[in-house]
Amino acid sequence: MRPVRPARAMRAGFTRPLSRRAGPEGGRPGAGRALGTWLVVGALAATLVALLVPVALFGGARSAAADGPAWMDDGEGTRSTASGPLTALDRDFVRKVRLAGLWEKPAGRLAQERGTSDSVRTAGEHLVDGHTELDRRSLDAARSLDITLPGRPTEQQQGWLDRMDAARGAEFDRVFAQLVRAAHGKVFGLVALVRDRTGNSLVRELATRANTVVLDHITVLEGTGVTGVPGTRVRMPAPSPVPDRQSTARHSNEEMK
Repeated sequence: MRPVRPARAMRAGFTRPLSRRAGPEGGRPGAGRALGTWLVVGALAATLVALLVPVALFGGARSAAADGPAWMDDGEGTRSTASGPLTALDRDFVRKVRLAGLWEKPAGRLAQERGTSDSVRTAGEHLVDGHTELDRRSLDAARSLDITLPGRPTEQQQGWLDRMDAARGAEFDRVFAQLVRAAHGKVFGLVALVRDRTGNSLVRELATRANTVVLDHITVLEGTGVTGVPGTRVRMPAPSPVPDRQSTARHSNEEMK
């Protein structure tokens, strides 16, 4: 019968082989620890990438959305006026309203003269009437707020007028409707941005009126059926020009006198 080994001896017998296997002299335990470390690092890196990629994607989308419509910063900062603070965005908006009239009124006159359909000629009438009013309002606001306004269309806008001037017949209808509708689509977002952000009462009044006029122009242009905008191919009845209530009241008072 084999003698029973003391428990201490048995524990020592198991401990020694384990100690030898865990020792550094074999090299294998160190490699195991290194592999485990790299696995942990890799897992952490994968987790970090999984967290950052959605943030980058959706964060970029938020930034792009926050940028909103393009506008020019004149570098003059915010000025105090009797009608409230006047920002670079406010000044750029007043200038853009003036620029719109400088090329869209001539475009409207061309449409009245050369349009081959009632809807195109009606759109031209709305452009002339609407931008005559907005032009007056922008000039009044600029004088009150000491804003320097442009006196001629930009090079790009003049190029659009040249394209219309060179077109005839149905080609004119298409060029006119597409160019002017595209321009209105871009400025519509700027009008809304200014109306939302401005703290200047004169600029807010101009933006409020511009919102109504620009939407009217978009509607009559789409009513031509040739803007190329999806879903607007069928011609719609053109609305009547949007009346300026202040001007109407002014004329009524003058007639009473």
